[in-house]
Amino acid sequence: MRIFSSSGEDINSLVKILRKRESGEQPEVADTVREIINEVRTRGDKALFDFTERFDGVRLKSLEVSREAAKEAYDSLEPALRSTIEKACENIRKFHEKQKENSWFEAEENGIIVGQKITPLERAGVYIPGGTAPLPSSALMNIIPAKVAGVREVIMTTPPRDGILPDPVILACAYIAGVDRIFSVGGAQAIAAMAYGTETIPKVDKITGPGNIYVATAKKMVYGVCDIDMIAGPSEILVIADEYAKPEYVAADLLSQAEHDVLASAILITDSKSLIEKVTGEIERQVRKLSRKEIIEKSLEDYGAIVLACSLDEAVEISNLIAPEHVELMVKDPFSLLGGIKNAGAIFLGENAPEPLGDYIAGPNHTLPTNGTARFFSPLSASDFVKKSSIISYSREALRSLYKDVIRFAEAESLDAHANSARIRFGEDIE
Repeated sequence: MRIFSSSGEDINSLVKILRKRESGEQPEVADTVREIINEVRTRGDKALFDFTERFDGVRLKSLEVSREAAKEAYDSLEPALRSTIEKACENIRKFHEKQKENSWFEAEENGIIVGQKITPLERAGVYIPGGTAPLPSSALMNIIPAKVAGVREVIMTTPPRDGILPDPVILACAYIAGVDRIFSVGGAQAIAAMAYGTETIPKVDKITGPGNIYVATAKKMVYGVCDIDMIAGPSEILVIADEYAKPEYVAADLLSQAEHDVLASAILITDSKSLIEKVTGEIERQVRKLSRKEIIEKSLEDYGAIVLACSLDEAVEISNLIAPEHVELMVKDPFSLLGGIKNAGAIFLGENAPEPLGDYIAGPNHTLPTNGTARFFSPLSASDFVKKSSIISYSREALRSLYKDVIRFAEAESLDAHANSARIRFGEDIE
């Protein structure tokens, strides 16, 4: 891991390195994805069968996975794992229940009523990867908020694995989360199917869930046909630590994100020189024992960093500039720094809140903004699965008091039909 000073030049250099990971559109990927989308739009299910055989090496007889198969996957789980999934499900549901929004109306004495109507989406589509590192936890994190929000139908697509059925733990998580339908389709073709609909897979209003560059590119291309959650980039963790931090904890948490991907970023910012030496030693010791050693080492070499700050306040300023996905405050008094963190997807306070706790079981959503987008994006929530409609009702007396103002605004914009819409209600003809 490279060591940076807290000088403006060094930090700007670090930010540039991190932003290089932005998933700018790659022409060859875009061309392939565009072809896949067009094939699915025109050939429907047949294209899905063909692409599944071509990309996954599986010749499917049916695209849909039965509810019985999902329940069987759930029932066949090792009891301890099933108990863990049930705990996670309960915590995620409880957290997202607190995010539910209600319609509201405000009435004034003169007959004016304004308000906001909350309507759940009709149908949401969740994509869950199932490759070398399947993400069953993402099934919980995407399905549960949609169900909490009141979405009528939640469908999931996930690629087949080792035969016809998808990963059994993904199926089990989807089943307990309350998914309505499951389809054994992966890649850009799954995104196209959910966006446009096929004979078997229904068209959805919104697509959420992680995926590789082909999935991310497909989501970009179908945005506007339906909504999407976000374009998630490689995982990130930034640890702010002081002299009281346990170096073995700091190292372990940095490594927990570096193992995701060679493009993942793990950053330590500290005001303690001695901690830097201890954490570096711990990383070297721990990484030797980890199964994804090569990925971790490449990630740390290219996008890992240690920053020596002059103070913890400066560390917070640097963190806000980077705007990472995960921030850990591994300091003696983490709550003293919490107010200063402005840009972060999720904030973990103290040594007993490791980032993987948030990935799996604490309850807050692990679908988070990456690559600096925490400056303006938020985690996935129940609010992402509803629509908001404005409500306006006026009595005649209330309209009378304002209709001439409507006319003035309309005429200022040279929209005489707008003006007439207000004028005609009071017996005035078009001028």
